[in-house]
Amino acid sequence: MQKRKASADELIALILQGIEEVKGQNINLLDLREIENTVCDYFIICNGTSNTHVNAIVGSIQKTVSKASKDKPWHVEGTDNAEWVLMDYVNVVVHVFQKHIREFYDIEGLWGDAKFTTIESSVNN
Repeated sequence: MQKRKASADELIALILQGIEEVKGQNINLLDLREIENTVCDYFIICNGTSNTHVNAIVGSIQKTVSKASKDKPWHVEGTDNAEWVLMDYVNVVVHVFQKHIREFYDIEGLWGDAKFTTIESSVNN
């Protein structure tokens, strides 16, 4: 079976699966398509409990997505201190935070015009 590029919906589903695989917390999907001049179509935002957990979430996302499709992040930054890791899949950008950093930067508040969906997780937050 040959791998192919995933659609945005498939990519989002794979990213969410990767986050939940290692118990990422407080997962939100922001749909930015109705907002002018955005750099991507979607943000997925979640947090981990420590730098180790944040890096585990990032690794799980990369593994889950690359296993199912040809997609690899165009760019990943922030893994050195793992307080805020950004994974750029071009149309979908993933932000993985430690909780206190997420609260400080309040990405959801900055993008308040976005369509906001809280992802119900099997993990108790």
